[in-house]
Amino acid sequence: MSAGDGERARRLMELLGLSDEELCRVLDADPLTLLSGQLEHRPELTILLDLLAEPAQRAGAGVLRRWVRVAGPAGRPIDALLRRDFAAFEDALEALSRRGFVLRARREG
Repeated sequence: MSAGDGERARRLMELLGLSDEELCRVLDADPLTLLSGQLEHRPELTILLDLLAEPAQRAGAGVLRRWVRVAGPAGRPIDALLRRDFAAFEDALEALSRRGFVLRARREG
């Protein structure tokens, strides 16, 4: 992986608190591909980092790491990513933005 791709993959992992396995699933790449630097053909990395740039700046990685694993009206954003349903992930990110990057706790019944 070019130094840039490796840095960018680590940045995505850091922003969302992804495990190595989760990163591989999101990018549809095996661990060897990640280590060897063959990510040039994976546009998802650039797209996801672009989508997360403003939220990361406004809310910070801590909020994004919690948010990605919290169930919202459409489920957990991490599940959309792992299904590679990037449109659903983008919709969840837009909903977070509309709320002002605030995570709301659900009341237990």
